[in-house]
Amino acid sequence: MAGRLVLTPGDPGGIGPDLCIGLAGRPEAQFLAIAADPLLLRDRAHRLGASVDLIEMPSADAWPEIPSGALRVWPVARARSYLPGILTTDNADYVLETLNAAVRGCLEGSFDAMVTGPISKAVINEAGRPFSGHTEYIATLTGGDPVMLLSTPGLRVALATTHLPLAEVASAIHAEGLEHILRILRGDLIRRFGLLHPHILVAGLNPHAGESGHLGKEEINVIIPVLDKLRAEGFHLTGPMPADTLFLPHHLEKADAVLAMYHDQGLPVLKYQGFGQAVNITLGLPIIRTSVDHGTATDLAGTGKADGGSLLAAIASARDLVRIQNQSNAEGLSP
Repeated sequence: MAGRLVLTPGDPGGIGPDLCIGLAGRPEAQFLAIAADPLLLRDRAHRLGASVDLIEMPSADAWPEIPSGALRVWPVARARSYLPGILTTDNADYVLETLNAAVRGCLEGSFDAMVTGPISKAVINEAGRPFSGHTEYIATLTGGDPVMLLSTPGLRVALATTHLPLAEVASAIHAEGLEHILRILRGDLIRRFGLLHPHILVAGLNPHAGESGHLGKEEINVIIPVLDKLRAEGFHLTGPMPADTLFLPHHLEKADAVLAMYHDQGLPVLKYQGFGQAVNITLGLPIIRTSVDHGTATDLAGTGKADGGSLLAAIASARDLVRIQNQSNAEGLSP
């Protein structure tokens, strides 16, 4: 079964609504519900010169059939501004409510997975709503322990730390947390991706992975002891490896995932390799969540020039994860 997916378009001022309108007439629309303000989508369709029939759902459990060219919409809130290209704090509560509703629908079983469009963290914070990112917010709603994984064909990169200033990264790398992240990463590679014995490459924190302690002690004091402990339990781990050589093809072709120590250590390589095809996947949650790999792109909002490649990849990834999870559950597969 492909599953029922719920899609949150993200900030009304960005390209998220454009990407949703672009799904009309595509096969993906048949198993999607868009959690959004229908008036917002109608306004964006009008601005784009698109004729789209919006079929509103009376509840999350309803799943009306839709003809080709239509979109299924679950009305969950009312946006305050529909202007493309303008990010405003007036829409902060609307954006959060779409996320709240989508998470509730997944937790209650109305949806099998959620896919999220791009938002602006800064705008939500400026509205007085503490918000460090989609990943952390959804984890708070679900009670999960999030691990951010970005995936593109041929490469998966998970992060030991996410949205932190660089000056705070080293102090955030500690044995208990690193072990916990590796357990979640390995467990979800098995449970969600169907990999029976995943091989994970682990980056060092410092240049040259610390150069035997001459360029930093985190590898000796934290990373190596954790890796040795988990290897003794049967984990297939390689590292800590210098990040400047870890991403060479002869290393990656033997691995299922990379664990980078911080955001800009691993993601520039992944986005260089697959921007527009990459998917953000949140591990460690009781629900399946994927997302686009790009921001709101306000300069493209309402122009008809937005590229929907990452959204299509996020939808395809969510469907795959639902299928694999269902199969794993049926077979009793567990980490």
